[in-house]
Amino acid sequence: MKLENQFMFRFKTSRFRNSIFVALIFLSLGTYAQYDICVYGETSAGVTAAVQAGRMGKNVVLISNTNHVGGTTTSGLTATDINSHLSIGGLSREFYQRIYQYYLHPAAWKNQDREEYFESIVKRVFQGKRDSLSMQWVYESHVAEDIMRTMLLEAGVQVVFNQRLDLDNGVFKNGKSIERIKMETGEEYTAQVFIDATYEGDLMAKAGVSYAYGRDSNKDFKETYNGFRMNDIIGVQSESGEISVDPYLREGDPSSGLLPFIENNPDIKPGSADKRMQSYCYRLTLTDDPNNMRPIEKPENYNSFWYEVQARQLKLDPNIPLRKKLITLTPMPNRKTDTNHLDFVGANYDYTEGDYETREKIAQMHKDYALGKLWFLGNDPRVPENIREEMQNWGLAKDEFIDNDNFPHQLYVREARRMMSDYVMTEHNCKGNEVAPESVGLATYWLDCHYVSTVVDEKGQLRREGTYWMGTPNYPISYQSIRPKKNECDNLLVPVCLSASHVAFGSIRMEPVYMVLGQSAATAAVLSIENGQSVQDVPYEQLEERLIQDGQILRRD
Repeated sequence: MKLENQFMFRFKTSRFRNSIFVALIFLSLGTYAQYDICVYGETSAGVTAAVQAGRMGKNVVLISNTNHVGGTTTSGLTATDINSHLSIGGLSREFYQRIYQYYLHPAAWKNQDREEYFESIVKRVFQGKRDSLSMQWVYESHVAEDIMRTMLLEAGVQVVFNQRLDLDNGVFKNGKSIERIKMETGEEYTAQVFIDATYEGDLMAKAGVSYAYGRDSNKDFKETYNGFRMNDIIGVQSESGEISVDPYLREGDPSSGLLPFIENNPDIKPGSADKRMQSYCYRLTLTDDPNNMRPIEKPENYNSFWYEVQARQLKLDPNIPLRKKLITLTPMPNRKTDTNHLDFVGANYDYTEGDYETREKIAQMHKDYALGKLWFLGNDPRVPENIREEMQNWGLAKDEFIDNDNFPHQLYVREARRMMSDYVMTEHNCKGNEVAPESVGLATYWLDCHYVSTVVDEKGQLRREGTYWMGTPNYPISYQSIRPKKNECDNLLVPVCLSASHVAFGSIRMEPVYMVLGQSAATAAVLSIENGQSVQDVPYEQLEERLIQDGQILRRD
């Protein structure tokens, strides 16, 4: 199908009928021109990078792998992870201020009173009661995407939808510079500077830039939280001690084999490196509004063994509460929730280095797992009746993700590739023991890694593995960590898959920070073009001056 026909097809069959979306579609037809800056990846970082480059007067194209923009920011992750509101500046702050302004209008509240909502979620959006910043941190996905599309249109950004890099032969370099990139469809895009804003880092990898994935050894960067980490027993506490959930297909029978995605006492020393990833999930939008609710249906690929550990744990302790212990339901405007902790532990190890087909299969498994877990909690007779009754009050929101069967379009890829550049962000930066040079923004979240695997220890007990959670101060992120080594590529910036250890990435990886880094990357790209320099040679003093001018916050209080 020709590019023009692809866009017209989407126009006729989707919600792109309003004027903003139509304008974006027709702007997207000029994909064969020479661009100043090419942003590959529609994440929140990709959006702010493209907007910043456009506002600085450059001809910029944003290539989206999907039919959307915003990544997880517009795909269910709407209870923003942020510990320091004052540390977020620039376009990221502007985005959350636009969210705030939208919800000031009475028409935005369809089935809920605004003041009542603020009382229910004061921890997340307390700025709604303190108007000094006028920022709101919890919102509806479609509202966020509409705002991002508006910002792109205002900045004159050309947006191309449903294009993916050719993973076999998609990056063409002239010496150390990327000259052009080619999509699966054969379309090619040339630019002076490229920005890889994807969660996976495909452009970075195919450009020959050094990277890592999985967990480093604690020895690599003299850290304490990296590598293999055995965690708590999955079970209940009794008078005689901890009782573990039985891990075998037939309870009490090791010869029957282990339940799916459970590993048998892996021979790994604590703190050792491996290629496992912290768990992924989808952040579903649920509602208890009967006029907007679509009941959770049992997936066609439902696998009861995926929830067997949960069923056995509920058998040992039927008083486990639904909220926080089984799933997390953070209130969103209009009687909706950001639904978290539908993590499919151990199912994502092949995602990072996988081809598109492999990734799509893993994403489908995560979709089946998420819907299956909600159906399990609401219908399986092994689940206590009070939990089933509570779960049945919730269903998919019919007014979200209307072009995707009311299901989020973006898998929450918490971590994939991490660039290895001249400066690697580490645990020492996160703890404030080492200050990164040449700040391009602040990281604001704690050290946070979701479970990586589920294992049976040497005593036959079922344990979780890989998580950590520790408070940190706000800390600077180095410019050197978002651009490659000069001898590898001199016209590429990487604001998402940046140079960091596994531990540091677990803190940096939050969406508001991605937006900050996307804007800073674009600013550096523009200065590189205007100075006729590689991205590595842009004078930091010049970059710092422009970032501060544009409202970025580079130093902690």
